[in-house]
Amino acid sequence: MRAWAGLMRSLAIYYNPLRRRQLRSFYADLLEPGDLCFDIGAHVGSRARAMRAAGARVVAFEPQEPFAGFLRRSLPRDIVLEEMAVGPAEAEARMAVSSLHPTVSSLSTSFAAEAADAPGFGHVRWDRSQQVRMTTMDAQIARHGLPDFVKIDVEGFELDVLSGLGQPVPMLSVEYLPAFRNRTIAVIDRLEDLGPYRFNPVTGEAGGFLWDDWRSADEARAWLSALPANGGSGDLYARLD
Repeated sequence: MRAWAGLMRSLAIYYNPLRRRQLRSFYADLLEPGDLCFDIGAHVGSRARAMRAAGARVVAFEPQEPFAGFLRRSLPRDIVLEEMAVGPAEAEARMAVSSLHPTVSSLSTSFAAEAADAPGFGHVRWDRSQQVRMTTMDAQIARHGLPDFVKIDVEGFELDVLSGLGQPVPMLSVEYLPAFRNRTIAVIDRLEDLGPYRFNPVTGEAGGFLWDDWRSADEARAWLSALPANGGSGDLYARLD
């Protein structure tokens, strides 16, 4: 029952009509019709649907129940659903699950422990776990093709996802949390190893980029380092230069 309560809570949050309009408008400006997109950590599918509305071909990755089951029943048939996690290797993995706050469920073995003392996480409890299948970005690129855009929202597991990627992709985004800025900075370091990326954040649910131009990795690191630990989250976008 707690898991279903978490699902209903997420649906109420992420299918808010204003939020849906903002997402559709944002992705319509970001993507081209026919682009291939990977939605890693699809959750309730709101972003996968917005990408599809922009004319993109979408592969959604979501291992967590009951969300995978919800997506299986509700996603349009032309969105490919992969009911698995994405990480550094083809394997079985155990996810720490927060039933009432499922957006913070994580495959990172240290994220839940670190979050217990982080601003904004005091009310969250990771009360169960789930065994999930894990694939890699490289394996999915071999199966579906090189994506034009990859959205990664996996609660502290972003670097592990990128560890399974051996080539640059044109554009991607990762969620940032100011209390865990070092994890995002490590993602920037990894992307620099893959190719010449430039960066631009979207703060919260602003529906648009913070900066008028795409900036260097050093500028993105400096911006992240200056954020207050109790500041709001958002997404950091990276575009291959």
